[in-house]
Amino acid sequence: MRKRIVPIMLAGVFAAAQAHAETTLYVGAFGGSFEQLLREKIIPPFEKANNVKVVVVPGDSTTTMARLQAQKGKQNLDVVFLDDGPMYQAIQLGFCDTLTDAPVYKNLYDVARFKSNKAVTIGLDATGLVYNERLFAAKGWAPPTSWHDLADPRYKGKVEFPTISNGYGLQTLIVLAHLNGGSEQNIQPGFDTVKASIAPNVLSFDPSPGKISELFQSDSIALAAWGDGRSQALRNQGVPVKFVAPKEGAVVLGLSMCPVKHDAPNDLAQKFVQFSLSPEVQALYADEEGVAPVNKQTQLPPAVAARVPGPSAVANMRKVDWDAINDKRATWTQQWNRDVER
Repeated sequence: MRKRIVPIMLAGVFAAAQAHAETTLYVGAFGGSFEQLLREKIIPPFEKANNVKVVVVPGDSTTTMARLQAQKGKQNLDVVFLDDGPMYQAIQLGFCDTLTDAPVYKNLYDVARFKSNKAVTIGLDATGLVYNERLFAAKGWAPPTSWHDLADPRYKGKVEFPTISNGYGLQTLIVLAHLNGGSEQNIQPGFDTVKASIAPNVLSFDPSPGKISELFQSDSIALAAWGDGRSQALRNQGVPVKFVAPKEGAVVLGLSMCPVKHDAPNDLAQKFVQFSLSPEVQALYADEEGVAPVNKQTQLPPAVAARVPGPSAVANMRKVDWDAINDKRATWTQQWNRDVER
């Protein structure tokens, strides 16, 4: 998804930024199109309004969580964006500060709230199937309709399955477990299905959105277990990909953020979270990342509204048990690395 930044390089980023700005806000965020959106359209007006320098530290959820753990007790990050599963972990580990009250929170759908009040969902995505329309048309293939299509031998060497350090890959593993008699409490059927039926089709287990985008652009892959928002961002760049909610159900995936806990309150971090929930910024997330807004006052043009999950679509999505998942996630990752990505 994004290039990993080793600690020495990361320290250099922080040091360089501190040398150029008296007040600096460090934001751990998804890379690729999400990072580009932040840098080009969201951060500049926030910087101007608050007289602050915002530095984006890109990384997938796993990478950002690793940074939080490595910096425990002396955090460099001030705000983090995470998938909802890792966000529950971040809260449990004490990395997130309590949200300060603000008018914008009264305008949110209930689904955006965390019971702890230490994080908030800023957009709703869906995990399902994304296919290469150009390649499917050239091969005369009908669009995929089922999670089982990942195992179709026609796509041998043409499937992308993100590793389970990535939310899309993890949720797909769980769905495959459910479809084969398992659950979050019995994940083995999911592993068995991936290893025996899907892995032979997989070209790459890379979780990087940049890498996955390149593979779609070059027609190296035909099908991926990926997100609705990610596919929309890629379509905006002119790449002919299309998201499909499998007939067995897509999986709801929340994009969340929290202010990182420090010894002293960080008002700018709180303001950046609130700014991200404003109707104007919510509309940008929907338009460019394809996520459904969580602020009820967000107004979307009809063309944009048609591209993001609506209330009825969200209601029909599968949901996963993040408490059960996070309790076993480290063990599952070890098994994945040992049995799947050998």
